[in-house]
Amino acid sequence: MNLTRPMRLRRMALTPMIDVVFLLLIFFMLAARFGQEGTIEISAGGQGTVYDGPPRLVEVYPEAVRLNGVPVSVDQLITSLAELTKDSDDIVVLRMREGADVQRLVDVIQQLKDGGFSSPALVE
Repeated sequence: MNLTRPMRLRRMALTPMIDVVFLLLIFFMLAARFGQEGTIEISAGGQGTVYDGPPRLVEVYPEAVRLNGVPVSVDQLITSLAELTKDSDDIVVLRMREGADVQRLVDVIQQLKDGGFSSPALVE
C-alpha cells in the first residue's frame, strides 16, 4: 500500500445530467400554454340576464341552422336576427340538437359574432 501516491480523481459523467435537462425541457415545452388560440365568450341561459323582445332561438343541427323552428342559411340567419333585435347586445339563444358537435356550435357562434351579435346564450 502506497500512501504517498495521490489517488486519481474520477471525472463526473455529464451524459445523464444532459439527458435529464432535455427531458425537463421537453416536459415544460409540452406542458406550457403559449397563448390562447382564440376564445369565444358565451353565457349559460338562466343566469339572471334579462331576455327582452321577440323569440330568438337558434337551433344548431349537424348540417343546418334553424331560427325559431324555420330552416335558414347563415346569411339569412344574420339578417333575420337583425330584424328581431333592437341592439347588437340583445341575447341570442342557442341550442345544440342531436348529432351536432361542439365545433359546429363554435362555428355558428363565430358567425354570429362576425355578424355583430355579441351576446349568445347557450341552453340545453
